[in-house]
Amino acid sequence: MSPAPAPTRVRAIAMLLLANVFWGLSFPVIKVLVLLNAALAPGSGGTYAVAYAVAPRFVVSLLVLGLWQIFVRRSPLSATDLKRGALIGLFGAAGMLLQNDGLRFTSASTSAYLTQLYAILIPLWLAFRNRRNPGAVVWISCALVLAGVAILGRFDWRALQFGRGEWETLLCSVFFMVQILLLDDPRFAGDRPGRLLLVWVTVEAAVFGGLAAAGAPSAAALVVPWVTPVWLTCTLLLAGFCTLGAFSIMIVWQSKITATEAGLIYCTEPIFGSLFALVLPAVFSRWAGLAYANETATGSLLLGGALITGANVLIQLKPPAGSAAS
Repeated sequence: MSPAPAPTRVRAIAMLLLANVFWGLSFPVIKVLVLLNAALAPGSGGTYAVAYAVAPRFVVSLLVLGLWQIFVRRSPLSATDLKRGALIGLFGAAGMLLQNDGLRFTSASTSAYLTQLYAILIPLWLAFRNRRNPGAVVWISCALVLAGVAILGRFDWRALQFGRGEWETLLCSVFFMVQILLLDDPRFAGDRPGRLLLVWVTVEAAVFGGLAAAGAPSAAALVVPWVTPVWLTCTLLLAGFCTLGAFSIMIVWQSKITATEAGLIYCTEPIFGSLFALVLPAVFSRWAGLAYANETATGSLLLGGALITGANVLIQLKPPAGSAAS
């Protein structure tokens, strides 16, 4: 990837930050949906609660994109669209399944921060693949992110372990790293965003829809949430902002900067997630009758968040030379 002009690069950074605002919103909203699913279908188990917190957002997004393609774009899907969209959708589904199941065992803020492990994995992978040192700035930024992750995850240095929620969240980051690298792959440079996103959400809708149907205790468990106002509101927020809005921005603007820079910009996602988690849980809990209290700005949250934010600022002040995936 050749360096983008300065105004384009600045605009790309701003747009990707907006996508992170949308994704930050998703953490407390998805946790509300998981809790609601468990309450609406008692004894259904974790697979249903998690899968049905995700599947509807992709089903709604698929309907919107399908209508757009039929009545506006009317452009056929190419083999490249299908291949790239399917790969991104499958890796995204695996990552999202682990991330959302982990949310059952850890806070929304901690989940949001730990997901950002790919900020370390991307430059390490590129350095290994290209057999070159990514530079001191990248290594310092990675060290800051690693420290922030350890603090936020309350890593037990004596036992060398996280809890289940933390491990699942860290593992999900591996799959999200592959997503970022696929979006940066120059072999797919000519793809049109709308068609790629259509395939992407189709795959995720199929994966999570199948899991939800398999885990549902009854057919009613798949219908009742759609006539529950708070559940429907959360689902539409996820579909409109966190899926259609954020994914479209990601597809269009990530290619304007390097994969390493993109990975570190995505580290701002938990900042926004934490801010939303400070106020939204109580709002939705009062509306839905759930026991989900607002999170608090603890010392570990502030310190860990500051370290990860510092890494992002550092990499933007001095972007790595030649660190593109291509």
